[in-house]
Amino acid sequence: MKRTGTTHGVMKPGPATALLDEHEVPAHAVDLAAWLEQLPQSSAIEYLVALPLAQRADTFGYLPLHVQVEIARNMSRDELAQIITEMDADDRADLFNSLTAAEQQRLMRSLAQEEREDILRLSAHAEGTVGAIMTTDYATLSATMNAQDAIAALRRSAPEKETIYRSYVLDAQRRLMGSVRLHELILAADTTLVEDIMDSTPISVSVNADQEEAARMIAHYNFLAVPVVDSEARMVGIVTHDDAADAMQAETTEDFQKISTVLPFKQSLREVGIGVLYSRRVIWLSLLIFGNLFSGAGIAYFEETIVAYVSLVFFLPLLIDSSGNAGSQSATLMVRALATGDVQLKHWRDLILRELLIAAALGATMALLVLPIGVLRGGPSIALVVGLTMFFLVIVGSLVGMSLPFLLSRLRLDPAMASGPLVTSISDAVGVLVYFSIATLVLRM
Repeated sequence: MKRTGTTHGVMKPGPATALLDEHEVPAHAVDLAAWLEQLPQSSAIEYLVALPLAQRADTFGYLPLHVQVEIARNMSRDELAQIITEMDADDRADLFNSLTAAEQQRLMRSLAQEEREDILRLSAHAEGTVGAIMTTDYATLSATMNAQDAIAALRRSAPEKETIYRSYVLDAQRRLMGSVRLHELILAADTTLVEDIMDSTPISVSVNADQEEAARMIAHYNFLAVPVVDSEARMVGIVTHDDAADAMQAETTEDFQKISTVLPFKQSLREVGIGVLYSRRVIWLSLLIFGNLFSGAGIAYFEETIVAYVSLVFFLPLLIDSSGNAGSQSATLMVRALATGDVQLKHWRDLILRELLIAAALGATMALLVLPIGVLRGGPSIALVVGLTMFFLVIVGSLVGMSLPFLLSRLRLDPAMASGPLVTSISDAVGVLVYFSIATLVLRM
């Protein structure tokens, strides 16, 4: 998290202004980071190290992680150590994890013991867990403090903390007893004890929980931050709202990649290499080839019907695409609902029954729309075949799209794998069989 109150509305006089005088340089750390990102790396490093240390660390923290890594690799060890020391705890842990083992060892030798221990503690947590996105820079108070002493303590520690809007009350074993908001301390009488105004039923999240759980908790309770505890209820950090938002954005990006049958990758699309993109896309595309062979086998099986009624071929893409489209709609809605926690596995039966009713209504509407085209292209018999097929295929596609995410969740797989291409491939194969089975039955009659 980037600390609040660390932006710079005016570039302060000093070595930075002397070096950057000839350029229109943004003063805000976010804008300055974006400006530096566009420069050649050697120039970006030159401008960065010319900034005052606090502004330098703040600006460096807003650079994309891959840019931070490249700059870190080309910056002197002492200059990098200065920035790392000033950075927010969670940001420097992310940078540390992105370096090679040799680079990590070299960096550690330049840091003070406190920073080394903090980095190792944060970087030890598995990626995707709450521990991987938490920070240890949080404010704590004693329950026996009075309001005046508590405010004085916060005033002293504020520069080193992510946020002081809510402080956490811990016992001697660092177990979480409660929390107190800053405005409650300000409004309380000087002699009021913290334990008398604190919230004694604090909401917390486990350090080993999925990071999405922390994000959902922050959104649900409208928190600025949520405390993180270990298995013994000892407080080990906080997850702030902006870090939770970043985590959810990364999770959403990964879900979109999976929905498109692309194996997830961490880099931005602009920076990722051609080889990585190829390898992430080719596997599912190759597998789906074999899935689509079932459609071809179905067409071959009904070859006699097709030869006898060639006009059936005209409607084949329309029908199977409609089934796939309906299935993709259902799958996308369900994947997102499962991801946000809006629905759970126990809701499957009710949702399937509701989807059946909706799909039947959609299928009937689309059948009515396609009937006139069937009459024009092949007469009443063909129109009847096309209408019936459309009705059943929309139902089949919708139920497949709704059921696959639930099935994958039951198997402890990511529901996002129930993607559009996968649903479409299944719907195609089923669509060919249903279409020509109905055609053979109706037209022979």
